Amino acid sequence: MSKYNRNYIVDKTFQWFAIFCTAFGVLSLLLFLGNICFDGIGRINWQFMTSLPSRLPEKAGIISAFVGTLWILVLTAIIAVPVGVGAGIYLEEYAGKSRLFDFFEINITNLAGVPSIIYGLLGLEVFARLMNMGGSILAGACTLSLLILPVIIVATRESLKAVPKSLREASFALGATKWQTIRMQLLPAASGGIVTGIILSLARAIGETAPLIVVGALAYVPFVPTSPTDEFTVMPIQIFNWISRPQKGFAIDAAAAIIILLLITFVMNGIALYYRNKWQKKVKW
Repeated sequence: MSKYNRNYIVDKTFQWFAIFCTAFGVLSLLLFLGNICFDGIGRINWQFMTSLPSRLPEKAGIISAFVGTLWILVLTAIIAVPVGVGAGIYLEEYAGKSRLFDFFEINITNLAGVPSIIYGLLGLEVFARLMNMGGSILAGACTLSLLILPVIIVATRESLKAVPKSLREASFALGATKWQTIRMQLLPAASGGIVTGIILSLARAIGETAPLIVVGALAYVPFVPTSPTDEFTVMPIQIFNWISRPQKGFAIDAAAAIIILLLITFVMNGIALYYRNKWQKKVKW
């Protein structure tokens, strides 16, 4: 058998293996979504969305977990986005090449792959104990901010790096300062990639459970949090609480909550894809 025929057979084998794995993954996902929708779609109504948790599955609602998730999402964005984008701008545009810069660059990349439970332990020690925040929404938001900061920094740097050097040189040639060039030329040109990274990182944050449990988020919260210092729960923790109950009605409640959480995630990812595609069409280097 010739070398060409052997390579052809190997390529075809890998191609069919990839097709099989893709089909298996898509089929498994569809079966999962179909089962969840079959169980939970009928449970989603106004009473379920506006009721507090209850020991009776037919009266239980998701309002406290839903509001807690919104609090966590908003506060995490307020904390992480300015710091992450600012750090990305500094590292890409201002920081010079040095051993210290290389050290920070390597560690920021590595931090993106650290297990989330480690961030939970860090948040428990620093925010909950040393800063005396306890198991509050603010402590959870600060912890998740640390979790997504590396992703935002890397996304910002890569988006700025994709802007051609000629744009910078043209701006400098017209007399613009460094900051004017960044603010009026580079950031608008890189905004699509930066926004995409921010949205995807926030979508990851609202699905996290382990860091918030470690920090002190509760599984049962019979009230709606109204300030950043309140105790809280989030939808993934509420889903886990329901799914661990023996009553079948709580499993139906958990399925309904999963549908709502998936819709939030799909909407956020859809917005990210929209901005990415819009940016790619608008910016053609």
